[in-house]
Amino acid sequence: MNALTQIDNYQLLDRELAADDPWGLDANPFERERHAQMLRLSLAQGLIANALEVGCAAGAFTVQLAPHCQRLTVIDVVPQAIARARRRMKDAPHISWIVSDVQQFSTNQLFDLIVVAEVLYYVGDIAEMRAAVRNLVRMLAPGGHLIFGSARDANCRRWGHVAGAETVIAILNETLIEVEQLECRGESVNEDCLLARFRNPVSAS
Repeated sequence: MNALTQIDNYQLLDRELAADDPWGLDANPFERERHAQMLRLSLAQGLIANALEVGCAAGAFTVQLAPHCQRLTVIDVVPQAIARARRRMKDAPHISWIVSDVQQFSTNQLFDLIVVAEVLYYVGDIAEMRAAVRNLVRMLAPGGHLIFGSARDANCRRWGHVAGAETVIAILNETLIEVEQLECRGESVNEDCLLARFRNPVSAS
């Protein structure tokens, strides 16, 4: 994906975030079910000491995840998304808010949980998706879990993106162990996504 297309993607996200409930994340039964399943997957390993949420949109999932985390870092490439989610969480002290691209974000912290949903098809081509995955895996603690969610390849391509769920799940399986996968479907053809939980097989030294 060229730089202009990536800028177009960010401008699209910024415009969509101007709505009261962008993408119907609060009101839509499909989105509520998707978030319920994402939370179930996120809590499968018990207490979450240090989590990373990649792409918070307006904070619809952040508000569900945050109470279960001792520490939570939230990143989004769109400043307006961070601002909206932060207001929604009333600036909870255990949450760090960072405006950053998933490929550029860097920290010395290791996270025992990383959640990345409906994000990676925005980053560009397959090579850029692979680089984003590599960056996330680098920050995943030994034995830590990564929760991934995305619309399927077919829908993403129809929307003008290079790839979606099946492609990224295959990339994640190159370095992580897939523990569980499920599908969420709604009434619309657009409401069709895959969710998966992965574990980092690297042992703590």
